[in-house]
Amino acid sequence: MKYKKLAEFYEEASGTTKRLEKIKILSKFLKDINESDKDILYLLLGDIYPEYDERRIGISNQLAIKVISKSTGTEEKQVVKEWKNIGDLGKVAEKLRKEKKQSTLHSYVLTTEKVLTNLRKLPELVGKGTVSKKLSLITELLTSASPLEALYLTRTLIGDLRIGIKESTIKASMVSAFFPDKDKKEVSKKIQDAIDKSNDIALVFEIAKKRKLKNLEKVLLEVGKPIKAMLAQKTKTIAEGFKALGKPCAVEYKYDGFRLIIHKKGDNVILFTRSLENVTKQFPEVIDYVKKYVKGKSFILDSEAVGFDKKTKEYKPFQDISQRIRRKYNIDKMQKELPVEINVFDILYYNGKSLLHEPFEKRTALIKKILKNHKYRIIQVKQIITGDEKRAKEFYKNALKDNQEGIMMKNLEAKYNPGSRVGHMLKVKPDEKDLDLVIVGAEYGTGKRKGWMSSFILACKNGKEFLEIGKMGTGIKEKEEQGTTFEEL
Repeated sequence: MKYKKLAEFYEEASGTTKRLEKIKILSKFLKDINESDKDILYLLLGDIYPEYDERRIGISNQLAIKVISKSTGTEEKQVVKEWKNIGDLGKVAEKLRKEKKQSTLHSYVLTTEKVLTNLRKLPELVGKGTVSKKLSLITELLTSASPLEALYLTRTLIGDLRIGIKESTIKASMVSAFFPDKDKKEVSKKIQDAIDKSNDIALVFEIAKKRKLKNLEKVLLEVGKPIKAMLAQKTKTIAEGFKALGKPCAVEYKYDGFRLIIHKKGDNVILFTRSLENVTKQFPEVIDYVKKYVKGKSFILDSEAVGFDKKTKEYKPFQDISQRIRRKYNIDKMQKELPVEINVFDILYYNGKSLLHEPFEKRTALIKKILKNHKYRIIQVKQIITGDEKRAKEFYKNALKDNQEGIMMKNLEAKYNPGSRVGHMLKVKPDEKDLDLVIVGAEYGTGKRKGWMSSFILACKNGKEFLEIGKMGTGIKEKEEQGTTFEEL
């Protein structure tokens, strides 16, 4: 497909904020995509690969500025000036392409295939000369781009497409485009199930395009391919939790750690975080625990990795062990200094069979059967089945005493919904603490917030120095009548 056609779709879709209109526009566009061009589905979401694939474009604003400068014959300082004025590097690229000074000797008609080919080379580049190679690959595209193509190419590069298309929009559009005469609720569920199991929107599109609904049911969970974790909603009290879930329900520790989804097939064990990042190399001891203490040829477990003090055995907060996730070197040393315990609380797949639609009570019973608990290595999550509020409150107190975040309350009949924040799994935690913090820095915004410092860096005092702890950007308004504005700040 010509990239121009995709850019024109982007422009049309961005022209409305109404969801039904976007679905209508996208449905028409999906019909025009050939199966051989199915990877365009990734571009619709601003990506170049399926969500489970860790490879990303990874282009900074600074490099994008260099590309715009080189492809339009404009000085970098002028590009920056335009950016501060417009607040959108894509719009800057579009404007400067219209005013283009650079003569083009080797331009050609851009296709989506060529765009993907060049962009997919970017994550593979490492070592000396990487920046110049990236610059060359992207400049090749922008030099041949029309102003409109330059707008959306640039936005794709920096991960800010701004067209309001999400996975849910694509799902609804596939229903409308390929199954207009079928029961929308049933079709939507089958498409969502296929997306949940594959994490690959292009694969699901390819099947849906053939209008064979039964083939969507053939999409299976695949061990080794990351799956989105099911997320919990909040509830303020245990009483409210029982009211929402019914009695009895499962009450479990809510650990102060990080989500770890464990895949095993034969002797191969792969570990993924909640954000689908492969962290297998960072946790070699977990691989040993899984092989030694969990029975089964193939399975997918959902768990929480929690740090503990190797001397006192007291559980540590997430902040103390989070560095292990990013660590690429000295892993053996980190393993000894910051050990983790794996707390298994769900199972999604076992020995060739998906368990997503099995009731939670049955899934948790299977964990008990296949897992040999070994404290401070790998154990089944601490759990009680109760409808007694007093007993649940006592369990909650014990969780807090053990330095954990609180408790989870789960409906015993519920299925596993990958990637969804569900009402049949609730978390109960103490109220957040108030913190006295100082603003020590800020970042300029884009779009509506161009020209304003819109994201503020916060720090806490530690002796005579300030330690940065995070950013704050929500709650500040553009208009005075809506609340505190950027101008006031």
